[in-house]
Amino acid sequence: MHDEYVLAVPPDSRRRLAIAWLWLGIMALLGSGVFSVLLVLSRTPYIQDVFPWIDFFRTALVVHVDLSVLVWFLAFGGVLWSLNSTPRFMLLGWSALGFAALGAALMVVVPFFGPGNPLMSNYIPVLQTPLFTVALLGFGFGISLLILRSMTANSLVGKRMQGAGALRFGLNTAAVSAVMAVLAFTWSYLAIPDSVTGKPYYELLFWGGGHMLQFTYTLLMLVAWLWLASVSGVRLPLSPRVVLVLFVFGLLAVFMAPLIYYSHAVVSAEHIKLFTWLMAYGGSLAPVPLGLAVFYGLLRSSPPSGPQAPLRSALWTSMILFGVGGGIGFLIEGINVTIPAHYHGSIVGVTLAFMGMTYDLLPRLGYARPSMRPARLQPYVYASGQLLHVIGLWWSGGYGVQRKVAGAEQGLDGLEKIAAMGLMGFGGLAAIVGGLMFLVIVLSAMVKGPRVQKAVE
Repeated sequence: MHDEYVLAVPPDSRRRLAIAWLWLGIMALLGSGVFSVLLVLSRTPYIQDVFPWIDFFRTALVVHVDLSVLVWFLAFGGVLWSLNSTPRFMLLGWSALGFAALGAALMVVVPFFGPGNPLMSNYIPVLQTPLFTVALLGFGFGISLLILRSMTANSLVGKRMQGAGALRFGLNTAAVSAVMAVLAFTWSYLAIPDSVTGKPYYELLFWGGGHMLQFTYTLLMLVAWLWLASVSGVRLPLSPRVVLVLFVFGLLAVFMAPLIYYSHAVVSAEHIKLFTWLMAYGGSLAPVPLGLAVFYGLLRSSPPSGPQAPLRSALWTSMILFGVGGGIGFLIEGINVTIPAHYHGSIVGVTLAFMGMTYDLLPRLGYARPSMRPARLQPYVYASGQLLHVIGLWWSGGYGVQRKVAGAEQGLDGLEKIAAMGLMGFGGLAAIVGGLMFLVIVLSAMVKGPRVQKAVE
């Protein structure tokens, strides 16, 4: 019997809460898209000369990254955790959403209040202003409340393991990973000496917790892969019990984090290296076998039709981009744009999985079904652009082009560097088109409002 890795959408306030989290995620992508246009243009050869404001580039990069990764990913986590919850502690759930939304909104407006003094710290870049600190703390507090509710109001997996139960277990492991991220951020904050300031301070503050967030995003993506495979007609060669075991493997590395904190000081080189190795090797324990199983199922499946087509497109492209990003991660040497090539591939893989999930969730949440033809094409446009973007960055990294710089600071003094970064710019612009397509498709369905009587349960 084919196991359905899909959760039923509850008809009560949990559905409305999931819709609200989805709105937050979509609005974060919309805000991020505005900044991404300026980002790509400010690094594209010849066009970059029109954007001489290096400080503006970095400010835009901070907001773009925080909205497109931190806010979008965790807001979509809010969608899935809300669907996985019981009706308990709904006030806590709405409070979590309120704080997170206010924090995200403040992130967007802070750059317009004056110089942001951007600092490109890994995982969570920041603007060094009191208002941006308040924005991050507000968003973080909201997400902490979300995680608290996901841990205390989660639905039971069930005695007889089925596909839905395996998905619930996967969402629970993602919540545990998110708890570990909060603990890591707190631990780092308390352990960093007062003498450490500026960029080294924020690098150390976000290093351990940032790696834990990557595990959280990956576990949520694996849930999305299983869901998309199931609803697009892919028969997986995995039983729900095996899937549960794979989620356990995906979580095992997370529990190594306290040992790293206990064994080495936060300011030590060992602390940095061990978290890097933990992500590189521990982060593959679940995605590799589960990804291979989904890939095998895709190869053996019939071509999709109708509403299945956009979901299959998103699944294929998500797996390809995540695999490319993971592979580039093992080729990193030195500090150059090979690092963002790896990072962009991986996070775009997660984004594409969530985009596909959004297409499937809209009618389940009571909205109109997205237009099939553009929804089927959109993942390929977005993924193709991002793939060119990643290849351009990886190619440029081989010539030593530095990351997190723009304009003349890039040192594009050769035809090869110009060609590589030109490919990056062209791919980035194509990806922007794909991202705009997603927003138009989704917002066209959402602005009409949910139709409760037609929600899929």
